[in-house]
Amino acid sequence: MPLRLIFMGTPEFAVPTLRALHDRGHEIVAVYTRAPTAAKRGMKLQPTPVEREARRLGIPVLTPVTLKTPEAAAEFRAHHAEAAVVVAYGLILPQAILDTPKLGCFNLHASLLPRWRGAAPIQRAIMAGDSETGVMVMKMDVGLDTGEVAMTARVEITDATTTADLNDALAKVGANLMVQAMDDLEYRELALMKQSGTETTYAAKIDKTEARIDWNMPARRVLRHIHGLFPGAWCEMPIGGQAIRVIILRCELADGEGIPGALLDDRLTVACGQAAIRILELQKAGGAPMKANAFLTGAPLRPPARLH
Repeated sequence: MPLRLIFMGTPEFAVPTLRALHDRGHEIVAVYTRAPTAAKRGMKLQPTPVEREARRLGIPVLTPVTLKTPEAAAEFRAHHAEAAVVVAYGLILPQAILDTPKLGCFNLHASLLPRWRGAAPIQRAIMAGDSETGVMVMKMDVGLDTGEVAMTARVEITDATTTADLNDALAKVGANLMVQAMDDLEYRELALMKQSGTETTYAAKIDKTEARIDWNMPARRVLRHIHGLFPGAWCEMPIGGQAIRVIILRCELADGEGIPGALLDDRLTVACGQAAIRILELQKAGGAPMKANAFLTGAPLRPPARLH
């Protein structure tokens, strides 16, 4: 028999898993997600991607601000769910919630645990120079991503991989993995294994102060910093006699040496602490993303200009 599930998630990353579980035939009795937030333009309240998908599928939606009250626990119990699936929900599940479904609460985490426990595993894996990451289905406990692991899928990271690329890849792989896990759970065949106690790292939430590019770093670290913070890493460029903030979206490793931040040619090749990168795509604040050649048409930059 299909499982009776509660789904808990918020961003676009969680939508493929919600859709896949629904399409598989599991009975999703409620979707928990974060409350709508005001958009920048017009300040109109915007539902989360998960709420939009749940309403499209005809599933009841709840948006509590906390799960730590007796009322929240009673409402959760009233669904009589056999299990809960959690994907980037954004609220802490207290013990009373974790203990409610008889089969447990299962989280889809975007790293190879115990590496990159915490809030920003996708960004941190790229920024650290990892060659691979993955997704894991974990039975939740009260610790920070410390529960027993049921299933794992691995995904390659290259120097061309941005956070957006990896997010999309892991969301798709993760949806399939969670469906497999719930299929096994349905027949009580889901095996669990304790996490290794070694190689634990923590993926701290990204702070806006990290976004400015440090050209003194070696080229590969600069590249991974830019791709890991996509679309947020920025520098200042000398354009029209002013220092203009520009977001760097994509880049590649390039030959060349020079003062860190200095342009080495008229193709946006920039010297780093060691070697260089070539900027491929960028965006002025408030503007649209542009390829480097289109950007240079309106803002010609060449040596000895320097980026800061």
